[in-house]
Amino acid sequence: MTEDTFFEGRSLARAKAFKGQQAARASGTRAPAAPALPPEAEGRMVDVGAKPVVPREATAEGFLRLQPATLAALAEGRGPKGDPFPAAQVAGILAAKATPHLVPFCHPLPLTAIDVSLAREDAGVRCRATVRTNAQTGVEMEALAAVMGALLTVWDMTKALEKDGTGNYPGTAIEGVRVVSKTKGAAP
Repeated sequence: MTEDTFFEGRSLARAKAFKGQQAARASGTRAPAAPALPPEAEGRMVDVGAKPVVPREATAEGFLRLQPATLAALAEGRGPKGDPFPAAQVAGILAAKATPHLVPFCHPLPLTAIDVSLAREDAGVRCRATVRTNAQTGVEMEALAAVMGALLTVWDMTKALEKDGTGNYPGTAIEGVRVVSKTKGAAP
């Protein structure tokens, strides 16, 4: 079994038990019974029903490292798929809105604002995303998803310039994706 196929949709606890059973079969011994897992070990969406609805905001950022030649091409309007920034802004907004579809236990939230900005820097592109809601839980995951969606779009739209002779991306990297700030207002 390869490391890539080890989990195959299992939780860590179940994957370890599965691996132990396989090892026991291979050695001809009997595997110890896997302990029963409590429901929360498999993951669950937290009940936020008793929490008050309050204004919430989160800002996240990240950086896409690109080659100097790629940055020069972008500055000159020579991107192979066009200017990536408008598409990346839309992708970031869509990613924030799609967060509950990407992150299994994330609550679907009524987002009231999403702001995605991108800027060229000396070594690449920085993205910052701010997401707002009036809800019972925060929007950090939405802000992080917005950053990743935007930076992945820039990568996709510049990948022809970033590839080396073997078709790989030795210097291209998404780095430093993090929540910069989050706020929670008072209940009305």
